[in-house]
Amino acid sequence: MNRRHLLALVGLAVLALTAGCFGPGAISNEQLDQEPAEPYQWDTDRDVHITIQTDSSFRGVYNVSGTGDSIELFRRDGFGGRNPLDVRAVRYRYPNGTVISGSELGAQGGALNRSRETVTVSFPDDADGGQLAFTAGATPKRFSLPVFVEGSYEVVLPPNRRVDIPVFGSVSPRGSTAETIDGQTHIRWAEVTGRGVTVQYYLQRDIPIFGAIAAVSLVIGLGGAFYYKRQIEELRELREEMGLDVDVEEKDDGPPPGMR
Repeated sequence: MNRRHLLALVGLAVLALTAGCFGPGAISNEQLDQEPAEPYQWDTDRDVHITIQTDSSFRGVYNVSGTGDSIELFRRDGFGGRNPLDVRAVRYRYPNGTVISGSELGAQGGALNRSRETVTVSFPDDADGGQLAFTAGATPKRFSLPVFVEGSYEVVLPPNRRVDIPVFGSVSPRGSTAETIDGQTHIRWAEVTGRGVTVQYYLQRDIPIFGAIAAVSLVIGLGGAFYYKRQIEELRELREEMGLDVDVEEKDDGPPPGMR
């Protein structure tokens, strides 16, 4: 058995051992009932309100009135597949303002099940609209999530983060507006109906660091170019001293003596 076959068998064994970890009911009540890092933004005028936290996670509040009796939560991988969100601190808010925890969904006729691809949240039987809130992980300096609910969006960045400078910051889809309130950037869309929302942002103090690195790189590059040019000049001078670059011209003294 060669090394490639051995690695393939090890990979299959790992998948087999971890398959049960992503099955239905894999999210514990303790995880579902965790307290969010900050209170959820229930009183938002947006269909979706997302607050990105400094600990590489986010808090999301979704108006699920038009989504039917359930919603699927997932994240796309680089191969076009789907992976379930690692949701925690789940809350459901009735239109009358009553809030229940994730573990209480089952008692109210709802459910929360995790498969290998999605987390499916079923709403309570007596729910007529409402809001779903949860906390999940996010990539540092880059937030990206599929559109679970279409409508108006607002994404709030952590303090002192910006998206203004191209290359370092970008926002998708287009058509957003940005406003800084109390040191935090609020990005808003009037309507989002696309495949996903992506925000790449940077910390303000990173810009001087990037500028210093660029300046140092430029100085090193110029110094290297000067050194290389000087080496070429010294090599040319050495060849001239050795006579390697002297062109020898044959003198035309006329025809041979016998031909004169």
